[in-house]
Amino acid sequence: MACVYKEMKMRGEQLKGKKFDTVYFGGGTPSVIDPKLIVGAMRRIRESFDLADGAEVTIEMNPGTVDAEKVLLYREAGINRFSIGLQSSSDAMLEDLGRRHSAADFVQTCKLLGDADRSADIMIGLKGQSLADVEASIRFATSCGVAHISMYALTPEDGTPIYSDYLNGELPDADEVAALYDGGRKLLSDLGFERYEVSNFARPGHRSRHNLNYWRRGEYIGFGVSASSFIGDRRFTNTPDLDEYIKCILTNFFPLVDDAPIEGDDAKFEMIMLAFRTTEGLSLAAYKRAFGSDFPIDFFEPLKKNAAYLEYENGRVHIKDDYLYVQNEILMDFIR
Repeated sequence: MACVYKEMKMRGEQLKGKKFDTVYFGGGTPSVIDPKLIVGAMRRIRESFDLADGAEVTIEMNPGTVDAEKVLLYREAGINRFSIGLQSSSDAMLEDLGRRHSAADFVQTCKLLGDADRSADIMIGLKGQSLADVEASIRFATSCGVAHISMYALTPEDGTPIYSDYLNGELPDADEVAALYDGGRKLLSDLGFERYEVSNFARPGHRSRHNLNYWRRGEYIGFGVSASSFIGDRRFTNTPDLDEYIKCILTNFFPLVDDAPIEGDDAKFEMIMLAFRTTEGLSLAAYKRAFGSDFPIDFFEPLKKNAAYLEYENGRVHIKDDYLYVQNEILMDFIR
């Protein structure tokens, strides 16, 4: 962690004059480490960067990895938003996923958080999962005071037990997952959650400012092994090798493995791709400010081809609600 603190200091000196509005502790399960390390990280962030008043500060946690003392230290450090990896309210499905927590652990975690702002992750496309299972997980999360839900489709990864289920055809197919998603979306709407990005739903006033910054192609800086950043027109990524990371930091070098500008057609597509994930869509004015040209002219043919799936409103263009879940198929036509 000392190297992460040093990297923060190095980047802070490089980025003087920039103001940051959010902080996010993620990339694993930060709630399993000594909370004093998180407290130290927040102290170094405030020392090294211009952090806005009222900044959103989030930490990811798995149920069962926190206690009252941890929560107290987190809140004293300034963490004001908690993202909890529920995945499912079914203990059998959690066990099948290899998760170590239970539904009861989630309830206990929420009790420890009191009135703190919280989000929950819910996974769809699990083995044997029905719409009733998805709805039960949503109702379970909201009954515990969750005001933001991220509903993600399971991505089987090679080398995991779930991957064997995928190869054996034991997981829901694409159409079945889409039906689970649509049913979950309808229930969330009935419960007062607004979809603002393809996988994210929130009650009014509880959208993730940190994630919105990503989708609006805003700047951000990451720290630690494999961390990604976007500053100016450049995207860069830290090495995934821990030894290499430590060696670089100790010798006062940034531990980068990728560092390249995003320009021209790549930058245009990136802005479109990120914006089309959201319900607010792409600002035509922002596109023109960024590239000095008009979006409807630059992409006349793909816009014409996909006219039935798109909607123009208040100087923006977005994918219609009924087609947002299949936005990847629409975006293929915008690649140059």
